[in-house]
Amino acid sequence: MRVLVIGSGGREHALAWKIAQSPLVSALFVAPGNGGSEKVATNLAVDITDHDAVIAAAREHQIDFVVVGPDAQVVAGLGDDVRAAGITCFCPSKAAGQLEGSKSFTKALCDEFDIPTAAYGRFEDEASALAYLYTQGAPIVVKADGLAAGKGVTVAMSVEEAEEAIIDCFSGAFGASGAAVVIEEFMEGEEVSLFVLSDGQAILPLTTAQDHKRVFDGDQGPNTGGMGAYSPAPVLTRALFDETMARIVEPTIRGMAARGTPYAGVLFAGLMLTEDGPKLVEYNARFGDPECQVMMLRMESDLVPLLHAVATGTLAGHAVTWTDDFALTVIMATKGYPGDYGKGSEVEGADALDDDHLTVFHAGTKRDGNRLLANGGRVLNVTALGASVKEAQKRAYAGVDAIVWPEGFARRDIGWREVARET
Repeated sequence: MRVLVIGSGGREHALAWKIAQSPLVSALFVAPGNGGSEKVATNLAVDITDHDAVIAAAREHQIDFVVVGPDAQVVAGLGDDVRAAGITCFCPSKAAGQLEGSKSFTKALCDEFDIPTAAYGRFEDEASALAYLYTQGAPIVVKADGLAAGKGVTVAMSVEEAEEAIIDCFSGAFGASGAAVVIEEFMEGEEVSLFVLSDGQAILPLTTAQDHKRVFDGDQGPNTGGMGAYSPAPVLTRALFDETMARIVEPTIRGMAARGTPYAGVLFAGLMLTEDGPKLVEYNARFGDPECQVMMLRMESDLVPLLHAVATGTLAGHAVTWTDDFALTVIMATKGYPGDYGKGSEVEGADALDDDHLTVFHAGTKRDGNRLLANGGRVLNVTALGASVKEAQKRAYAGVDAIVWPEGFARRDIGWREVARET
């Protein structure tokens, strides 16, 4: 099987790294890829926003199976266009991708199928949003309705902070994604993520993870696309896992099918563990980044048959196995991220880090001869296995400390909640 992975981030390097291990794969390509993916696949310089260009590249390289990574391509309907060209593709439809592409779409689905989530309001103008805020008070959560690269969410602890977030959205800070705003009840509890595969009917639970969105230690500073993660997340106990499947995930898959927009892909449920049980925070219609990195390191099964079964409607009967070890990843980012940052600084030492317990997945990197250069905000994902979260954390930070990159930084407390519970 000749496989093409779409994307250029840490998630796509991790997917390519895992797919490359499959005996079913005879050739592997990544478009456009990065400085890490080129070590396990052939990078293709393709504009992935140009669907015709993606299809042309797939035909040129006789691709049998396309795996789409990024949320923007899911929401833009790349999967639909690739399938229409006669190529098997792992990617939800554009219609199903609204679970991530529109917060209000998902909220309406929750209303229709009695899926527990935060109370909310949706607004298309600043005055109405502010009026609702003043009736609700703070703390409260303000979200751009569309995709905002993980940065369109403000957990406002004061009315003034919420006002600023609302004004930012309607002033164009997130482009078209902020043309509508969803304002949600603030939910008390701990956040955790659950991942499943579905072909539109059958559901295969994968595993759990917990990520760290804030840029600085102690969960301080602005939200990012993610500064680190670990898997599994023991806080989602077996009982809570089963409750989440029964009350949130299964009604979603059934509801999407009943609506005529079956969900075929990986479904990433962001959850809040409240006093009243698990509630849905939001859905993502793709593997998380950086959650994918820790999942791929833990997965013992061949990934390719699972993704192909989703894409061909044959998931029933498949199973997945995982190592008992924990995996933890630490994001190394360019100083200034998630605000303005420079590109082109040299990163040294990353290529030497690869053993049975440690793997470095690349995100924003490119190669200039023998030099590895930073080419984005989130640049490296230093990912380690361990018998405990604490052990995986220790190994990951040993890897971080072995990398020489003065222009980069990392949080030093990834996994802190579980490490505290382990001690």
